[in-house]
Amino acid sequence: MSQPRDLQAILESLLAAARKQGADAADALMVESVSSSVSYRLGRLEDIERSEGMDLGLRVFVGNQVAFVSSSDFSADALKALPERALAMARLAPEDKFAGLAPAELLARTLPELDLEDPEEPSAETLVARARDAEQAGLAVSGVTNSEGGGASFSRSAIALATSSGFFGRYAGTSHSVGVAVLAGEGTGMERDYDHASARHAGDLQSPEAIGRSAGEKAVRRLNPRKVKSQTVPVVFDPREAGGLLGHLASAISGASVARGTSFLKDRLNSAVFAPHVSVIDDPHRRRGLRSKPFDGEGVANARRALIDKGMLTSWLLDCASARQLGLVSTGHAARGTGGPPMPSATNLYMEPGTLSRKDLIADIKQGFYVTELMGMGVNGVTGDYSRGAAGFWIENGEIAFPVSEVTIAGNLKDMFLNLTPASDLEFRHGTNAPTCRIEGMTIAGA
Repeated sequence: MSQPRDLQAILESLLAAARKQGADAADALMVESVSSSVSYRLGRLEDIERSEGMDLGLRVFVGNQVAFVSSSDFSADALKALPERALAMARLAPEDKFAGLAPAELLARTLPELDLEDPEEPSAETLVARARDAEQAGLAVSGVTNSEGGGASFSRSAIALATSSGFFGRYAGTSHSVGVAVLAGEGTGMERDYDHASARHAGDLQSPEAIGRSAGEKAVRRLNPRKVKSQTVPVVFDPREAGGLLGHLASAISGASVARGTSFLKDRLNSAVFAPHVSVIDDPHRRRGLRSKPFDGEGVANARRALIDKGMLTSWLLDCASARQLGLVSTGHAARGTGGPPMPSATNLYMEPGTLSRKDLIADIKQGFYVTELMGMGVNGVTGDYSRGAAGFWIENGEIAFPVSEVTIAGNLKDMFLNLTPASDLEFRHGTNAPTCRIEGMTIAGA
């Protein structure tokens, strides 16, 4: 990858050219990436891939008119033509009174060291070994009969942003991942499950053998599922699926959704939307976090923020445009690519753990449902109505009793959030993380 000063020189020369040709303001984003991946199935290497790329995006403003151009061609002629093309487009664009660079007072002045980049890139042989070992461990679990394959990957990306208001920032990060999906049982009675892990540094990655064993054991536990009748019971979300509840929250408090009036929480700022024992944190500065970054997509300083503080909704997720629409100030949540405008997005989003273990969380449930897999996208962001296909395990008298499949769980997110209790088993395995969560009074549609 290029050195930081090379990136800065390229971006600042583009901005200078745009200003010289008539832009009132401009910013430029460069993304460099390298990725490698392998897949391995039933003892054989299926494929191995590697890609490298550089993408450049230029955004220019002429008054309240804005345009974007992007390119992967870094020749002198191509770079020279970008500002001219962007300005020609901007002069034809409709006015957007909310468009503009981030105010200077919001820009990041110092960048925290987040340790996001592993200096060692794994060899192709190492990736093959990770994928192979994950699959072998899955197949070794008694009852596992087939495999959909193991996989391993590595990526490194570097992001540089410069603005005509004087900001320049750069950071780089890596990602190692390993996963496998296996099948248990025979014929029409087969069941599938998987496990996957990612980490910024190889030393933090769960072992392929642990991932494989976990996938195999999950698949075997799902054998011989039963049907259950329709009823209203407590529903407990496994951490793998509980994170999805935070995804729905993030969508509902996105400034873009709130400004459009398309969020079921649009009028709930500074109100109780969860029970008092629930807090949800967004932390862009989590060390080695999978979504950590030292500044947002507009150069705005970002920081740890309690979005839900003891049940109270304290903040929207705002970039500069949505903040202007709402008469507020950016919260440093802009995310962007090279070909379009910034949009609000969470970073390392997580629900703080509760005080009860998972065992204690379900101990008083006479009849209930423990969800390990969700299917479909039956969530209405405007009303909060929630209906999704699900599989998992039935709970009887506080214990996991038998596997269940082909049911639908339904409720409304406003009620679900208010009736949610988190367990104490939070682990940071993904970009969005939650402990096991119990929700009272959901509808099960079964046999």
